[in-house]
Amino acid sequence: MISPRQLAFTALREIHKGAYVDVALDRALRKVNLLDVDRRLVTELVYGCTRRQRTLDAIIDQLGKKKSHQQPKDLRTILHLGLYQLQYQERIPVSAAVNTTVELAKENGFSGLTGVVNGLLRQYIRMSGEEKEGGKGREGERGEDFPIPNPKSKIQNPKSKIERLGILHSFPDWIVQVWVEQFGLAETEQLCMWMNKTPAIDLRVNLLRISMEEVEAGLQSAGVSFQHVHHLPQALRLLSNAGLIQNLPGYNQGWWTVQDSSAQLVSHLLDPQPGETIIDVCAAPGGKTTHMAELMGDKGKIFACDLTPSRLKKLKENIQRLCLQSIQILIGDSTRNFAEFQNTAHRVLLDAPCSGLGTLHRHADARWRQIPETVEELSVLQKQLLAHCSTFVKPDGVLVYSTCTLHPKENENIIESFLADYPNWEIEPPGIDSLARPYSTPKGWIKVLPHQQDMDGFFMVRLRKIRN
Repeated sequence: MISPRQLAFTALREIHKGAYVDVALDRALRKVNLLDVDRRLVTELVYGCTRRQRTLDAIIDQLGKKKSHQQPKDLRTILHLGLYQLQYQERIPVSAAVNTTVELAKENGFSGLTGVVNGLLRQYIRMSGEEKEGGKGREGERGEDFPIPNPKSKIQNPKSKIERLGILHSFPDWIVQVWVEQFGLAETEQLCMWMNKTPAIDLRVNLLRISMEEVEAGLQSAGVSFQHVHHLPQALRLLSNAGLIQNLPGYNQGWWTVQDSSAQLVSHLLDPQPGETIIDVCAAPGGKTTHMAELMGDKGKIFACDLTPSRLKKLKENIQRLCLQSIQILIGDSTRNFAEFQNTAHRVLLDAPCSGLGTLHRHADARWRQIPETVEELSVLQKQLLAHCSTFVKPDGVLVYSTCTLHPKENENIIESFLADYPNWEIEPPGIDSLARPYSTPKGWIKVLPHQQDMDGFFMVRLRKIRN
């Protein structure tokens, strides 16, 4: 029987070779039939070690005779697993964390280095004051003992402050810099801490199929606790571990779908009406497409466009599962195709491809995959998409531009550039009755900040085409 930690090691080794976290984890979990508690442990270790790798490397750099980048790759991964349990998993006894990590080293070709592994972990325990079984307040975001620099130290150099946050909370310096420029050091630290939490699962209830009360009763019968999400009439947030989401009551019947609350706000900002023609120009995987159909009472026409057929598979499945009739899927490039849509749509949604800096808690490896050059490339694409898709809108029609990133080059700068080039468009702030109103800024666009609103980070803006 393969142990959970061995499965986590196998997945992490694949991730370090370039695999995506969710793909590598799924591949590992398929190898054996685990108890739910063991599945959760594997998932926590894989996602946690991926998120926290800069912090874990810093601890190795401080304690090891060799720096983290000088360690054999697999040994570095094993050390990550041990240190992650000691630093962030207060429910795992110290002895279990150490002993299982030493055993991992033996089982994976490092029998001659088990003394090194044991010694480094024991040194960590001594220096962090965790000699007592069970540890001393390992709260998941402690950080006062490790890594250096200590968060209480007074660092005057601004660059050092960026680096300190990057090491302490395990983010690349460039992402920390982008956030500090917008929010300041204190708020950026809160944002980093939020992004390292285990993500919540939000459901969007399909009120065309079922009532909210019936879904609540179904969840209660399954022993799943939940809460309503403020301002969003279809949203329920799961508070307890639900296991495999497909096994919850109502999934196969199309009673609900998984969609974060911030993403639900986007369709409410667009406010599609029954009988209208709507174009969703970057539709995959389709959460917002199906939400718009529900808000319209499934009456009207939604053209769901995307460049990649494989990405539309999930949308096709959800259309069928949610029993929706108003959506038509089209494959094509929304930077240049679909000339037939010119001046035809009452409303257009451009949920643009972006760097995803607002959803880094969900995509543990994204913080390491994205680089500043990626943002520059994406901003060019976003401008092209916005310019072309704006031609689809009828005079006096509406376009909503949205992203799940917190980078001005993909958000505010895109909109300001567009309005400067196209004077027949204007920002239309959400109305007093709009569900998006509480999140509106003085300039009229919406900015959801995770550490303040406890939802994914999002930017969205409603634009209206001025009738000549």
